[in-house]
Amino acid sequence: MGCWFSKKSKRKSPEKDPTPTTVEENPSSTNNIGLSSSSVMEDPPKQYSWDKRDKVDPKDYMLTGLKDVTIGRLPGTLNGQQFVIQDCENCNIFVFDHSATITIDDCTNCRVVLGPVKGSVFFRDCKDIRCVVACQQFRTRDCKKMEVFLCCATQPIIESSTGMKFGCFQYYYPELAFHFKDAGLSIFNNNWSNIHDFTPVSGETNWGLLPEDTSVLDHVPPPDPESEFKSVRVSAEASRSIIPLTKGGRRKDSDESCLFVLFAGDYTTANARKLIDEVIGRGFVLIQTKEVSMRPEDVSRVFQNNAEGLTEWITKGPVTALELNGEGVVEACRNIASEVFSGTKVFVSDSKMTSLRDVDNFFNFADMQMGL
Repeated sequence: MGCWFSKKSKRKSPEKDPTPTTVEENPSSTNNIGLSSSSVMEDPPKQYSWDKRDKVDPKDYMLTGLKDVTIGRLPGTLNGQQFVIQDCENCNIFVFDHSATITIDDCTNCRVVLGPVKGSVFFRDCKDIRCVVACQQFRTRDCKKMEVFLCCATQPIIESSTGMKFGCFQYYYPELAFHFKDAGLSIFNNNWSNIHDFTPVSGETNWGLLPEDTSVLDHVPPPDPESEFKSVRVSAEASRSIIPLTKGGRRKDSDESCLFVLFAGDYTTANARKLIDEVIGRGFVLIQTKEVSMRPEDVSRVFQNNAEGLTEWITKGPVTALELNGEGVVEACRNIASEVFSGTKVFVSDSKMTSLRDVDNFFNFADMQMGL
């Protein structure tokens, strides 16, 4: 262990030499004549980066042993720290900020809203939970009866859990888009319905999907107007949700799907939203979305006969792809591309004959890239 010594620390006095020493023989002695200990300047202790950090009190990042209360954290109070919720009963918990990881243990009959989580959200030994969650990884263990409105970048995992119901994340508060960016999450990578049951039981189904017309606020009500969260403007309308509402793993209404790909640019997200509005407005359905990076060698494998001229576009950044479904969707998407996105580089399936192949090629590639 290194130590720092002050110049004021005592030195051992030298033994007297019977032979006097002249100034000329020891010139350095002149530097010590008449100097008192108070006149010796001390070097300030060296400052390290960790000395300058704000001290973190773990209690500020924990909710424990609460009952019958509305509680949580306002925007700007977590700023990427990890968070713990445990032993809470009949509580409304709102975490309106981004965080590193969140663990929820031994909670019963709670409504929980979690802002974007850069890493994992892990529920353990919980029951009767209704929640809104956005995260990189989602996992439950030994849980019973949960309703989860989820945005998850990877495949959600349940373990030794029963009565699990999942729906697509639908939520809004003003800072949410910034929190998604701070947490490093893409609004287009949402595997909410692609559940992996780590401990399946033969003949039983431990999880299912909520009805398509399920309203989030009927299950997870907004904060009480009298609570500290009254200033946070919450909405669960599909048109305001930062996450596109996708059909996910539910049965498709039509055998016809279309692949529509937007290449990186200044307005890719806005263009994707515009496309979704146009398509839904014409009666079609959004099945799934993905945002993924591609290499030049991936282009011909994914786009095959339509790969020419696309290589330079994939080098500009991640591409955003959408699967749209419904009778006549390919023709409609081609019309939208020419009418609405005439000045924007896009890829649209050529025909109904090739569109399913396009969809399979792209989303299989994207799932492989993301390790799904």
